[in-house]
Parts: sequence; C-alpha cells; structure tokens
Amino acid sequence: MPRSRRSRPTRVPSLRFSAIGTDWQVDTLLPVDADLEARLHSRIDEFDRTYSRFRGDSLVSTVAEAPGRYRFPDDASRLFDLYDGLFDSTDGAVTPLVGRALEQLGYDARYSLTRRGPGMPAPRWADEVAREGSTLVTRSPVLIDVGAAGKGYLVDLVGELLHEGGVDAFLIDASGDLLVSGPEPTGVGLEHPFDPSMAIGEVTLTNRSICASGSNRRVWGEGLHHILDGRTGEPTRDVIATWAIADSALLADGLATALFFADPTELARTFDFEWVRMFSTGVAERSVDLPGRLFS
Repeated sequence: MPRSRRSRPTRVPSLRFSAIGTDWQVDTLLPVDADLEARLHSRIDEFDRTYSRFRGDSLVSTVAEAPGRYRFPDDASRLFDLYDGLFDSTDGAVTPLVGRALEQLGYDARYSLTRRGPGMPAPRWADEVAREGSTLVTRSPVLIDVGAAGKGYLVDLVGELLHEGGVDAFLIDASGDLLVSGPEPTGVGLEHPFDPSMAIGEVTLTNRSICASGSNRRVWGEGLHHILDGRTGEPTRDVIATWAIADSALLADGLATALFFADPTELARTFDFEWVRMFSTGVAERSVDLPGRLFS
C-alpha cells in the first residue's frame, strides 16, 4: 500500500518488531521498560489469536466452522461499532464478512494466490450476525476479516498500553499507519503509489493518526488485490490509493478503506476526518481542511 512516511528525524529510543504480517516501529521520548514491552507483545499476540484468519487456532477460524455465540475481547465493541457505521455509509461495500470472498480470489490461509472462480459477494453483516456488545451471535459459519480497520485498531490498543505505562509522547508506525501522541507536531509525507521514492504531498499531525490504503502493494494474479467491494466480491478499480486522518487509528484505517467506495462528502456526514485519494488516472483530490498540501 502507499505509505505515510515521517519527514522528521526518528525519535529514540525505539522498539522495532514484526507483528500481524507487517513491520512496526514505536518511537518514544521515554524508554519503554521490559515489563511494558512484554505487555505490548502479549496484547499483540492476543489480537492475532483473536482475529487472524491465517491461523487455524484463532477465534475467527472457530467462528468460521459453525454458527454460535462467540465472545470477543471487551474492547472489540469499538471495532464492530465502526464496521456497523462503515457498512451503512458504503451501502455494504465495507464489511467484515469478506473473508470467503478473499479466499475465492486466492488470498487464503495457504496464500495459494490462485483464483477459484468469479467474485463471491459477502453475506450481509446484519443478516448473518447479531451483536451484543463484543459478543457475536452468528446464524451461519462466516469468515470474518477485519483487514479494513484491524491494523488501526491494534495501533490504538498499543497506544493505550503506552499511556497506561506512563509513556505519553510517542509515534507508532505500523508500516505506514501512524499514531502520533504528544505536543510536538510531526511531518508526514504521502508516498506516491506509482513511485515509492516520491511523495505526492505532506501533512502535519499532532495527537492524531493517519492511515493509508492502496491497491498497488498486495497484488497477485491478473488485476487482483486485497481491497474488495463486499457487494460484488471483486477488487475495486477506480481509486488506487487513499489516506485518512482522524483522532484514532481505528477510524483513520477504516475510512481509508471506505474512501475507495464512497463519496468523501457523504462519509463526512457521519465521521470527522480529513482525506486524500488518488485515482487510476493519476488525479489526486483532498479535503479542504487537510492539515498539509499536495504537490502540483
């Protein structure tokens, strides 16, 4: 995907690790002690055991086997609340039930990357799942995929643990999905989706998050990528890259996906955010209140 790249020197000290299939860097002004670092990794492991559809022992893999009543972590209600709003705002294009559709296109637990057939529309979220806070009651075996907002959700969880541990000034970078905390403004470059050595613009963040999404990185086969329209089960085509800025990484991540399918002005009726998106023609557009600029 296109990345959000810091344009200022990296803070020290820094934690660097790989998790949920991507590289992370956590820069802080105060050192992270061993106990807090262990808690961060424990929470990330819990997230992976809950939401990874690439693990046979995860909760979502269990949900996919049979209908039933499934208890997710207490804070999962925030994630599912956002999906409720994104589903409504995109007329079903953004949905956590695209797991089977992704498998149909070859993005499965074995990474076969071989298309099995035509696009498979996702079942309607409200038809198949009843919610009771963070508990889901499913009416059929459904394969949940939270890729549209899950990484941002985890970024927020890591940030909350840092605050609880007394570390209030930090920058979390989960492969371009950024959460900035602290009084110092942070400059961020918007990576050009056609040329990673270039930026199409820059923004400045203070106590906010920016997340990017793009159809140019996780690709396979002929014209296949991971950003699917839940109504058709097929990859989106017109928009190729998006950036969303919001008060939380969860919201920014989810809206970066929604920008592929919905008019930003319509999304702004429900959500508070700023945005940039680029079309396959190379044309880029931005919100009028973007805290930065696009390069001409």
